[in-house]
Amino acid sequence: MSTVRATVRAFALAFALAAGAVQAAPATYRYDTTHSQIVFSIDHNGFSRPFGRLHIAKGWLRFDPDDWSRSATELDIDLASLDMGDEEWNKAVLGRAYLDGAGSRYAHFVSTAVERKDAGSGVLRGQLTLRGVTREVELPFTVNRNGNTIYGLHTVAGFSARTTLDRNDFGITATPNSIGRTVTVWLELEAILDSDKPGNGKSDDTGKTDKEMP
Repeated sequence: MSTVRATVRAFALAFALAAGAVQAAPATYRYDTTHSQIVFSIDHNGFSRPFGRLHIAKGWLRFDPDDWSRSATELDIDLASLDMGDEEWNKAVLGRAYLDGAGSRYAHFVSTAVERKDAGSGVLRGQLTLRGVTREVELPFTVNRNGNTIYGLHTVAGFSARTTLDRNDFGITATPNSIGRTVTVWLELEAILDSDKPGNGKSDDTGKTDKEMP
């Protein structure tokens, strides 16, 4: 009889551990493409460091607030969304000599590791593919907030990140005497919990949302 009790206890413990593992699984989010933006800056002949802006086309995020190493993300950046503040300048930067938006419209990022540094910040490591060239990148980031929106419409995880890239690493070598090599990149990201269904301002399957009240 004691053997039966021990076996029952073992099965009960295994079931409890399995149930706990399911409950502790990282939550899955979709990027809110309205409220997520990427801004970059590069030297222009020593006179200034103009800014450009890009939008995320789509992407997903798995985030475990208790164990960041179990988190991961993948996203596409729409180069056609480029805004340099001038239409002709946009066309020039999207040309083959620079971003080559016609040849490779989307830049792609997929994470390989997430390391937590302290209570609110960490480092995201992954591979960025731009113009068909893939390079390893690191993005130090901050978790801004993970919770319900002010109207309770959905659950959002918000992050800020910053990194620098060498444009030569991606084959962008044109006009070296006029345009700097180092590109500073800022990311402001919001992602909506996948269980929040479309309607009432909640996310659809692309991560877009109905706009909330101001």
